[in-house]
Amino acid sequence: MVHQSDFCVVSSAFLLFSVLISASSGPADASPDGSKTVEFNVKPGGVVHSFSEKIGDYECSFTYASQGGTNEQWMMSVGLSDDDRLFSCSVWRPQGKSYLFFTQFKAELKGAKIEYANAYSQTSASGQSDVPLKPEEFTVGESTVTHNDGKFSAQLSKLTAIGRTRHDEL
Repeated sequence: MVHQSDFCVVSSAFLLFSVLISASSGPADASPDGSKTVEFNVKPGGVVHSFSEKIGDYECSFTYASQGGTNEQWMMSVGLSDDDRLFSCSVWRPQGKSYLFFTQFKAELKGAKIEYANAYSQTSASGQSDVPLKPEEFTVGESTVTHNDGKFSAQLSKLTAIGRTRHDEL
C-alpha cells in the first residue's frame, strides 16, 4: 500500500528530476536553481571506471565496468531542491539504449539518504518508453544503487536516485 507521504516524496522526486532534465542545455550546464548537467564517456574494456559530480555539499558518483563496442557519450545531472532537502542524481545515455554490456554498476549519493531510485535498460528516446530493470537485477541501499551479481542482465541505459539530505533546521 502506498502511503500519502511516500506518494509526496516520489512526486517531488519526479518533479525535481523533470526540472533537471529540462533545465539542461549543454554539455556542462550549471543553473542558478541548483542543478548541473555534464557529459562524460562510458568506456568499455572491462576495467572499473568512475565519474563523479558535486553540487554544494553533495556528490553523486557512478562506478561501472562494461564490455564491447566503443566509448559512449553519457550524461549526469545532479540537483538540489530549493529547500536543500532533496538531492538528485541521474545518469543516462541520451540516445536511449546503450550497446555496451555492463558487468557491474554502482551509483552513490554522498550526503543524502536514498528515498527513491530506479534503473533502466532503455530510456525514452525516439518515441520509445523507459524500460525499467527487473527489481531483482539491482539493490537500493541507504546511499547506493548497485547491480545484483548473477541477476543483472548487463543492460543499463539510465539510473536515477533521489535522496533526502541531512539538512538540519535551525
